[in-house]
Amino acid sequence: MKRRTFIFNAAATWLLPSVVIQGCQTKVKSEGPASVDEDSFVLDEFTIEVLQRKMADNELTARSILELYLKRVQMIDKEGPGLHAVIEINPDALAIADLLDAERKNGKVRGPLHGIPFLLKDNIDTADKMMTTAGSLALEGHHAKADAPIVEQLRNAGAVLMGKTNLSEWANFRSNRSSSGWSSRGGQTKNPYSLDRNPCGSSSGSGVAVAANLCAFAIGTETNGSIICPSSINGIVGIKPTVGLVSRTGIIPISKTQDTAGPMTRTVHDAALVLSAISALDEQDPPTRERPKNHSLNYAALLNVHALQGKRIGIEKSYLKVHEGVDVLLEKALQQMRAKGAIIVEVNLVERLKEISDNEYKVLQYEFKDGLNRYLTNADANVKSLKDVIDFNTKNEVNAMPFFKQEILEASEAKGDLQTDEYKQALSTILSVSRGAIDGIMQEHALATIIGPAAGPSWCTDLINGDSFGNYGMSTGPAIAGYPAITVPMGTVHGLPVGLCFIGKAYQEAELFALAYAYEQASKNRRKPDFRINIQ
Repeated sequence: MKRRTFIFNAAATWLLPSVVIQGCQTKVKSEGPASVDEDSFVLDEFTIEVLQRKMADNELTARSILELYLKRVQMIDKEGPGLHAVIEINPDALAIADLLDAERKNGKVRGPLHGIPFLLKDNIDTADKMMTTAGSLALEGHHAKADAPIVEQLRNAGAVLMGKTNLSEWANFRSNRSSSGWSSRGGQTKNPYSLDRNPCGSSSGSGVAVAANLCAFAIGTETNGSIICPSSINGIVGIKPTVGLVSRTGIIPISKTQDTAGPMTRTVHDAALVLSAISALDEQDPPTRERPKNHSLNYAALLNVHALQGKRIGIEKSYLKVHEGVDVLLEKALQQMRAKGAIIVEVNLVERLKEISDNEYKVLQYEFKDGLNRYLTNADANVKSLKDVIDFNTKNEVNAMPFFKQEILEASEAKGDLQTDEYKQALSTILSVSRGAIDGIMQEHALATIIGPAAGPSWCTDLINGDSFGNYGMSTGPAIAGYPAITVPMGTVHGLPVGLCFIGKAYQEAELFALAYAYEQASKNRRKPDFRINIQ
């Protein structure tokens, strides 16, 4: 959850020993080589499709693939650059891989994810030997009673759960001055493109792990920007689906209105495969019953390199000429789209969303208190309510709150229940304004999508003063409306990735995937991180 929406109205001892705070930047001491020999990694940039082909040809097995990724986690995440993206390794992963290899040997292949290793954000329940903590020491030792439905779906699809990823604690809904990618349990996740810069959040570890080739794909969650921003800043593809396409049961909540999980991958095709696998009805999650009956989940089959031909694309004009480096990337992207037959139309969605920022914050506070209390009441955790979390942090301030406090938790605790008039009025406002703005602009201009920079270049990690988000916020409108958004690498500014965000109306995933894929194939902007200490 990005705090920029309600901090500056953009349409809006667990410190790791490797980090020393000095001024604005986080200076990185030597933990081994800052550079990484990418030529030595067998699976470098392998897609899901390539991994499947290698297994089908008996060149690799699920176990050998997993072992290679686990070795890389040790070398890159725990040692070497010390990214701290992975918060826990699944001790059962190798046994799972062996089982899937045995199935393949006997002629059973469950689908495109069979034997594919993935990482899961540590706010998603798994009924195994791993904890589910949202990065908080208050939940340390908590083991979920059951897999979240999306975890069960991925297991059934044959994917191998490698482990869990670090995140912004409580999905960045703790303090107005927090550092994205920091949690009291996992410390500070580093940006693999420049280790002194921030990975964004709250799905920080998931974004970094995919970018650094620590897994084949990862699952993140988003309330407002928590998939889109870290995907953009880490040079990968991320999709925030329509709220209701993916079950939220078993995910530590912020907002029943805005929360969703989604794939984080290195290619659009991989994201399409993963989203198909995790999309399903869930009787415990009412919005999943609202999906149109004719909505196809076979997203990968609908990808089309010619999808931009004749399409009218809205460009958010308030994000033109904001940052000279991003301006160059954006102009190049528009030229590439025009060359593929797209018609570019300037629009101003940001202007129509201005009035909803404060109301969104109110809704999130009310829903966070209600949702977290419901989750903790049924959890085998030492804390049973939001108040218990606040009390735990206060009693354990040295370890739980060494840099920033918990004013968002406290403000949420002070709110009433979901029958409060303030909540009902705020919810009605944000939904009507956000959905009306997106639907209205797309209808007025006959648009296939609205695009703009997903985020600006990354900022220096600063545990003292917190995040310094730039002036881009394409994720806010679809996040509040519950609509889909996908980001694709657009290029780099001084070596720091920037993504191009495509947004659409409810359940337009197939159309957005096709447009994003056509752009991806025309531009080929994905590049691997080089684990530098300073920008170029």
